[in-house]
Amino acid sequence: MTTSVRRLFATFALISLVPVVALAVVLASVTQRQADARGLAQAKAQAKLLSLTVVEPLLDGVPVASSLPAAKRSVLGSAVAAAIHNSEVLRLRLRDTSGRMVFADDGNLGTGEPDDEAVEAAEGVTKARITTLGADDKNVSGPSVVEVYEPLYSADRHTVTGVVELYVPYAEIAQDLRVQRRTLLLVLGVGLLALWLALVGLASWISGALRRSSEANAYQARHDALTGLPNRAQFSEHAGSAVARGSAVIAMIDLDRFKQVNDTLGHAIGDHLLRELAGRLRGHLREGDVVARLGGDEFGLVLFDVHGEDEARCALGRVRALIAEPLLVNDVPLAVESSVGFVLVPEDGDDVEALLVKADVAMYAAKRGHFGVTRHHADHEQYDTASLRLIGELADGIAHGQLVLHYQPKTELTLGRINAVEALVRWQHPERGLLYPDAFLFAAEQTELVDPLTRWVLKEALLALPRLDPTGELSMAVNVSARSLGRLDFADEVLHLLSSTDTDPQRLLVEITETALLVDPARAATTLGRLARAGVRVSIDDFGAGQTSLGYLATLPVHELKIDRAFVMAMDREPRNAAIVRSVIDLGHNLGFSVTAEGVETAQVLADLQAADCDSVQGYFLARPGSESAIIERLRTAALR
Repeated sequence: MTTSVRRLFATFALISLVPVVALAVVLASVTQRQADARGLAQAKAQAKLLSLTVVEPLLDGVPVASSLPAAKRSVLGSAVAAAIHNSEVLRLRLRDTSGRMVFADDGNLGTGEPDDEAVEAAEGVTKARITTLGADDKNVSGPSVVEVYEPLYSADRHTVTGVVELYVPYAEIAQDLRVQRRTLLLVLGVGLLALWLALVGLASWISGALRRSSEANAYQARHDALTGLPNRAQFSEHAGSAVARGSAVIAMIDLDRFKQVNDTLGHAIGDHLLRELAGRLRGHLREGDVVARLGGDEFGLVLFDVHGEDEARCALGRVRALIAEPLLVNDVPLAVESSVGFVLVPEDGDDVEALLVKADVAMYAAKRGHFGVTRHHADHEQYDTASLRLIGELADGIAHGQLVLHYQPKTELTLGRINAVEALVRWQHPERGLLYPDAFLFAAEQTELVDPLTRWVLKEALLALPRLDPTGELSMAVNVSARSLGRLDFADEVLHLLSSTDTDPQRLLVEITETALLVDPARAATTLGRLARAGVRVSIDDFGAGQTSLGYLATLPVHELKIDRAFVMAMDREPRNAAIVRSVIDLGHNLGFSVTAEGVETAQVLADLQAADCDSVQGYFLARPGSESAIIERLRTAALR
């Protein structure tokens, strides 16, 4: 409950208490008056009884005279003395019908002046009031009494013959009334308190129900009903906070082939999968970072305090690896891949809506190109029209020597030497400058242009081998797309290039992603089998991020597993990732494969891989990709050590 709501509720409780207290005061006052009335009535009844049973029989209907006969005075005195002794009365006086006193038990007849109340009683009206004995005497403070003026009647009860003035003890009556009044007030107090508490409780319940309903409506307006994650509206707000703070990443994530899960296993399984992934993402983000479900199988991320593209790719790679971890849904093991597009704040702009659109466009580019993680580029903006132009430019780039190769070394941990390099294509665009693969490879893989591109990379990499390493010990790794692997003549083409460049087939390492293997498994197995029989080694790239069946893996002519970088980069922070890496290493060794870990960026990760008996490593901590001349110099320096 918020402070303002608490304050309002406390105000209501106090205000509602006012009428309850007022009612209690009124009831107490009424009860007091009723108690006094009962005390007076009881005293009147006692006075009437004494008059009827004692005084009137003594007077025998004779009017009270100014001088009462001595005999009657004596009898009356004795009767009064007995009544006083029995505490029935404290004082008794007789007055005539004019109000003058003619008898007093204590012999004090006063001044002889008529008493007004006695005069009223002489008219047939009993008068009574609560007072103290001796109240007429300012210097006397006696006990509490009821002063009663009771008319005396003749034998026929028609004529008032005088007035008897009685002082009845009130203390005992008052005590009895106090007990009754206290009981009554207690019952009333408890009842009123219960009533107030009931009112407050009812108000609290109603206000709580209204508050919960309001909070539920507000929650539903800002959260996804299926996963409980923030929805698109709230995600936009967090993106705005990222723009305000700076140094952040805004990313869009789309699950690959999720429709197949829904179509094959049903929407209930698909919903369960989304909930599990949402919980997994929410549980592994840093405090302050945000994950939202934007609809369907699309999620959004805001990662604060991320500096630079490399750090962003590292963080998002870990997110992809987290999503790709298999999970059981109704005893069905499921693993999904994802495509991630991202923008950097403030490098890519400061307009929230524009940044969200850019991240979305980058995500679709990543999905089309099977890149995994892609940062937004200007040529993503109008893909439908720009892609055709880009394909035409790439064809010219290949023909006119605009492509260049960079190489990233791979180090053998046992001997500490570089045993291979991976060929990475770059495009030295005449207008756009140096472009990395994620800027153009997706366009190439959608068309037949990927074939001449792959052919160029293979040829140039094999031609560069003697220049990089004249000793003949260095191996060359080349990535091959799913489209190329599916061609019937691809194996022949590779073998022809090996022959034409006079390259030992064992120095070539063909890297195939798990996704490429699953496009056409039968044809992939045939092609890889021909290459392996010729001596070409086969490496499964990004292993762990796909869905390769272990049974299928055992039938392929595989020589190496390359553990996906997302697992490797996070293994020093995530115990589960470290366990996965160790398990893949053990799996590879048990199947007779060499194992390479890519994405090594810290000394701790390198030490952990050495302890896990990994064969080779690759990553920025050891060497960044470089030009041919840079790698030659690095190899020369390493050989001198």
